[in-house]
Amino acid sequence: MRILTRYILREVLSYTVLGGVLFTFILFTSRLGAFLEIFVRDSASLSDVARLIAYFLPGALVVTIPMAVLVGILLGLSRLAADSEITAMRASGMGAFDFVRIISLVSLAALILGLFNSIYLAPRSAAALLQLENRLKYAQASFAVEPHVFDEDFKNVVLYVQEVLPGKGAALWHHVFLADVTQPESPRITTAEEAIVTTEGPGDLHLLLKDGGQHELSETDPNQYNIETFATADLPMQSGAQDDTHISRSDTPILALSLPELRRRAFLNDGPNAEKISRPYRIELNKRFSYPFACLVLMLVGVPLGLSSKRGGKSTGFVLTILLVFIYYFVSLIGTALATQGKLPPILGVWSANILFAIAGGILLQQLSSGGLALSLVSTLGVQLSAVLSKLRPRRAAADDPEKAAEPDLATQIAQRVRSSLHIRFPLILDEYIMRAFTSNFALVLVTFWILFTIFTFFELIGDIIHNRTPLVTVGDYLLNLTPFILYHVTPLCVLVAVLVTFGALARSSELTAMKAAGISIYRIIIPVLVLTAVIAVALFAFDEFYLPSANRRQEALRNVIKGKPAQTFLRPDRKWISGQTTAAPAEPRALFNHPAATAQSNPADPVRIFYYQFFDPDRNVFANLTVFEFDPATFTLQRRIFASSARWDGRVDRWLFENGWVRTFAGEAQASYNPFVLTTFPAIREEPQYFKKEDRQSQEMNFGQLSRYINDLRQSGFDTKKLSVELDLKLAYPVIVVVMAMLGMPFAFATGKRGGVAGFAVAILLAVSYLGVSSLFEAMGRVNTLPPGLAAWSPDLLFALAGGYLLLRTPT
Repeated sequence: MRILTRYILREVLSYTVLGGVLFTFILFTSRLGAFLEIFVRDSASLSDVARLIAYFLPGALVVTIPMAVLVGILLGLSRLAADSEITAMRASGMGAFDFVRIISLVSLAALILGLFNSIYLAPRSAAALLQLENRLKYAQASFAVEPHVFDEDFKNVVLYVQEVLPGKGAALWHHVFLADVTQPESPRITTAEEAIVTTEGPGDLHLLLKDGGQHELSETDPNQYNIETFATADLPMQSGAQDDTHISRSDTPILALSLPELRRRAFLNDGPNAEKISRPYRIELNKRFSYPFACLVLMLVGVPLGLSSKRGGKSTGFVLTILLVFIYYFVSLIGTALATQGKLPPILGVWSANILFAIAGGILLQQLSSGGLALSLVSTLGVQLSAVLSKLRPRRAAADDPEKAAEPDLATQIAQRVRSSLHIRFPLILDEYIMRAFTSNFALVLVTFWILFTIFTFFELIGDIIHNRTPLVTVGDYLLNLTPFILYHVTPLCVLVAVLVTFGALARSSELTAMKAAGISIYRIIIPVLVLTAVIAVALFAFDEFYLPSANRRQEALRNVIKGKPAQTFLRPDRKWISGQTTAAPAEPRALFNHPAATAQSNPADPVRIFYYQFFDPDRNVFANLTVFEFDPATFTLQRRIFASSARWDGRVDRWLFENGWVRTFAGEAQASYNPFVLTTFPAIREEPQYFKKEDRQSQEMNFGQLSRYINDLRQSGFDTKKLSVELDLKLAYPVIVVVMAMLGMPFAFATGKRGGVAGFAVAILLAVSYLGVSSLFEAMGRVNTLPPGLAAWSPDLLFALAGGYLLLRTPT
């Protein structure tokens, strides 16, 4: 009995650990990029990033430990049942409750671990994460300022620099423009030929300005205009806008409470609203115990279902895992939402899923010994799955199915005719066999990951769905439009798993040995899969080019509906600082009005022009309180400043009409002229209304050409395009990783094939985590301008391709 106990526990534990790693990996994927970006910005050390990851994991384990127990029980027992080992054990005298007693050892261990994590470890990790975030909150001011970009990440200051020269311990900026917007109606302007920049502390910079001046306009009297010049000037700057390092959840303060403090707040009895105030704390208190105890109730359901899945094996176990996880967390989240709204007591709402599953587990255990409808349905499901999978798997040999082998299918006949007509010796019969095996495995893994990510997304949104009473039709439409996004992003991982499974199965069944004995090299064996992965890579690019952007726009709009957000507009008229066009000046257009200000600028040489406005109506093409600054391109001294209370576009003459304002010209740092006007135009200002109607669009909602044009448009107007430039190169680099993953997975498949599917899947997760970490690191370095966008996007592909090629060359052929 001890031998059987150890055997069953080993089988269940292996799948439990694998499931826990997989589910935690899925939750971890959305956080790693943010962790690494703050590292490459020099606002956090490597040890800080390691602590961020360590503080995140306990919160994820609260949810993934019960799921891991369920997947371990169902997959482990389903595998034993499919191989008739369960039948042999029961024939030797083991009863149903003997299996329950053995499996309960795993569940009790998971319960103890879950309680320790939920009660002690997770709250302290959440508190430590909150403290670390507060320390890093303003630590990102020391990153290099992007040239030709309006930087608003400083308190009450807008910064624009034409050239940045980074140095050790300091940076040198050329042609500096600073606008103090403490009074937005009349910003105080500071210009300088250059500035030496040093870091004073977290979030603070010190600027030593040289050869510049300050321009200050009176708020009440436009005739009062002060100019102060300086040879050198000291200016401190404080970060005050960025808050992008927030990694934790919005309810972190409650999650960070210790158990005694949580109990004190949960049973607060003072005041008229004590029950309403204490309700969130009572819900959290019950959740800290309900999720760990889910390990027991899920075991009560999982054992009878796993023992009854005689056909279908691990496929049946996987389907049951997905179904039961979905039902459990769906019921749990609905109960929690009803408790939050006060429609159910907190203890009943939070524990509702555990109560229902405990009842269902008792019924299933009773039926296990006497037989029943529920367990017979599970057995039927296994038979159906086995039949479906047998159709997907490639035929092992012609002797297994001689009639079908004699009559090839239509696709094979077409391929044979094309090969014979073109005299091509690819694909041969062996190639078709490997390609069918890889395709079937890839399709199954792709569907698996799609289901997992869809369920996790649904769990994330269930609170908003209930709170905003979103119709299920809208939710279904959102998940349907989210499917292309999921498939696009999980395809490389699915290719990796499919390669490991396919070649692992060939190695385990000694088919690889037979192929090599027949004189076929390993390099010739892998060609079919490499060809298929190249086709998948091209298909991914085409998918992103022609279909994915429109699907992403639809799913983003539907997500806003589910979240209860107002309909978003892509236009950003609230962008108040825009640099002018840099194209050469055309021939001077005809004048509209006989006014000295209208003809003041007849020089064809373009100045550096910056627009500042307080409001822009993109429908009527009207500005309110528009200021135009014009600088000498050589010395960056202010040459002319124009102000108009309103400016509108006149399509009849294709010019802006400036109303009720003034224009000042400057000679060096002294005012040369001042001319008020009621209505005038400035022919040198040639930017049309469309130039100011910038769109705020995500890279995933554009194809390659659209994103390239969008970047050029934003860059010319002085907006930050670092992140978008990396995303542009990723549109080419990301599909290529499919081929790289196949190359990397093949040597590991040949090495781990004899150890079974669990080892192969574990290797897949390890390689996926490694690629995700390296890719996120290089992308973050590209976004903060530490690396050029092309190098940031293509470096992971190059590194992993070199590693895969090296390992392939060292593989015995």
